[in-house]
Amino acid sequence: MKFHRPSSEIYCWEGGQPLAGLARTTHLGICAHPDDLEMMALHGILECFQKPHLGFSGVVVTNGAGSARDLEYARYSDEEMQAVRRREQKKAAHIGEYASLILLDHSSQNAKDPGGAFVLDDILRVLELSCPDVVYTHSLCDRHETHVAVALRTIEALRALPEDSRPGRVIGCEVWGDLDWLPDDLKVKMDVSGHENLAAALVGVFDSQIAGGKRYDLAAAGRRRAHATFSESHATDKAEGLIYGVDLTPLVTNRNIDPARFVQDLAARFSAELTGRVSKFAAR
Repeated sequence: MKFHRPSSEIYCWEGGQPLAGLARTTHLGICAHPDDLEMMALHGILECFQKPHLGFSGVVVTNGAGSARDLEYARYSDEEMQAVRRREQKKAAHIGEYASLILLDHSSQNAKDPGGAFVLDDILRVLELSCPDVVYTHSLCDRHETHVAVALRTIEALRALPEDSRPGRVIGCEVWGDLDWLPDDLKVKMDVSGHENLAAALVGVFDSQIAGGKRYDLAAAGRRRAHATFSESHATDKAEGLIYGVDLTPLVTNRNIDPARFVQDLAARFSAELTGRVSKFAAR
């Protein structure tokens, strides 16, 4: 199996055949950077954990060369950071017992190129071989440009599949930017209660990020807990952790929907809900 980058790799923590791991994939996460999967696609990881009939696989599109760094990592070159982050991502795949991990090793610049076919081709190749039931990728409302670009390349690849080969659901997940502002009927609420130790371990292996100056471990856990509590104002907590997503499936099934118009409509729904609530109770 060949990808466009010679440094691309398919990793199976059990040492099995890469294609066999892809073949048993039911839940697939497609993200921009090492450590994104463990925050945005935790629902899929937990859904498949210790379940022989289910398999989670992850695709990391870029090499993570431009990450923030401090302390013992402060003097690491981009090449050294890439090697560290690749090792950390493999550790996470081992802990989460991923069916397979695909490291495409593209640059962020390549991922953000609307006319570049290499990233699109590689994602399409993975989708063709894995045939997942559910795909998790970044939200189009994310504040990180590379995240949005990877989500767009993923949507383009999914649209290129034959209709009968497309997954039943495609979810855009939060990383840089919460989705708590979405109206409730537009939220995909993913319950990630339980296995808090596993969730902590999955993010905790990324020492180059955490010790390097970004406490993603605390921030991601806090966001999940906050969503669980603040999701309902008139009821007790029904979950210990929630991740919010937005349903991107319509963008895959209907090629006529413009992604920019899609997010514009989401913002319009939020604006209408906000102004409607204030108008309802404002003095006249």
